[in-house]
Amino acid sequence: MTERIRTLIVDDERYSREELGYLLAQYSSVELVGEAESGEQAVMKAIQLQPDVVFLDVEMPIMNGLQAAEAMMKMKSPPKMVFATAYPQFGVDAFQVEALDYLLKPIDEERMAETVRRMERAILSPHQEPSSPAQMKSSGKLSIEEEGEIHFIDPDDIIYLSREEPYTKIVTVHQVHQVKTPLKHLEAKLRLYPFFRIHKSYMVHMKYVKRLVPWFNGAYQLELKGSSELLAVSRNYAKSFREAMEL
Repeated sequence: MTERIRTLIVDDERYSREELGYLLAQYSSVELVGEAESGEQAVMKAIQLQPDVVFLDVEMPIMNGLQAAEAMMKMKSPPKMVFATAYPQFGVDAFQVEALDYLLKPIDEERMAETVRRMERAILSPHQEPSSPAQMKSSGKLSIEEEGEIHFIDPDDIIYLSREEPYTKIVTVHQVHQVKTPLKHLEAKLRLYPFFRIHKSYMVHMKYVKRLVPWFNGAYQLELKGSSELLAVSRNYAKSFREAMEL
């Protein structure tokens, strides 16, 4: 078992590399093994240093972070990817390379602590929590308990989730489930899939987004493929949702 998480930082801006290095240096479980200032350099250093985790900026010249991640995924023992970027709209693409996490700059200490916990679960004790997001990606199923029975759902079949106390409704292409699990807990389990919060009570799968309709006071209503219900997109989430959809 690895005693410390060998970590490589990749960013074309020196200040950003220093900031990430400072935040990660606070954790005894993390060992900083190197830095790279370009996607091409990141691939070469990953091959040389064999890191457990690579922190990647997305927007870099010539080879961007997503392209570098795709190249590193072809390694015999590919590292886990954590994207650290100022741009929220690349989140869906990051999931395609099985990103461990997606951080938005500026990164605060509390958010970094959550990321390090994910790293520790994935690298130091990968069998500790079978329901963790990183492991659910490989199993491919979300397990839920409904009326005493355990159901296994393909996350790609989930159109949206909504919280209607005391239940969370999970609407899939096949049927509707009602569970007692809070929405925030399901959001954590589905973190590595392209789901997006549009409201404190709604979370949608991005591939089912069909049409965004202006409503009132800066809010919107969202039409989804496979559902006749229009969902409210609150003002607090509207801007980031539009950016994620590159509108």
